[in-house]
Amino acid sequence: MKLFKIFLISLMAILVVSSVTMASGFGWTEDFNIQAQADPSGFRARLAARFNLDDVQIRVVLSNIEKPADAYIMLRLGEMSGRSTDYIVEKYSYNKAKGWGALAKSLGIKPGSEEFHALKSGHDLNGSNSHIEVLYSSFDHGKSSGKGKGKK
Repeated sequence: MKLFKIFLISLMAILVVSSVTMASGFGWTEDFNIQAQADPSGFRARLAARFNLDDVQIRVVLSNIEKPADAYIMLRLGEMSGRSTDYIVEKYSYNKAKGWGALAKSLGIKPGSEEFHALKSGHDLNGSNSHIEVLYSSFDHGKSSGKGKGKK
């Protein structure tokens, strides 16, 4: 019985630590979702402009993604990997339960790369995270060369 209690307490501690660690990776998403939901049409316009998507592509992405931040992250991973929006939506739908790191890895993006860490730190959609924009601008978007880029 004593061993069972120790095991149970250890398991709970591991769960608490892992959930805090997971939340710290993409901590900006909660505020991002609130802002996007407060101005859905503005969010759609900024997303379309940022990723150079038309209305049909925006509808496909947003109809397949539950949260605005998830749509942004998914599109950003598509940009980083050089893959089409349709391909990324399909990969996301199939792998979303595995987490962003697993999805990135399946796209040939190293989860430990500087670019992936920049994505975990914030977004570059509305200029509120200018330090993130600088990190993003140092990479050739959509090209498969450089650290953290995968094979096509």
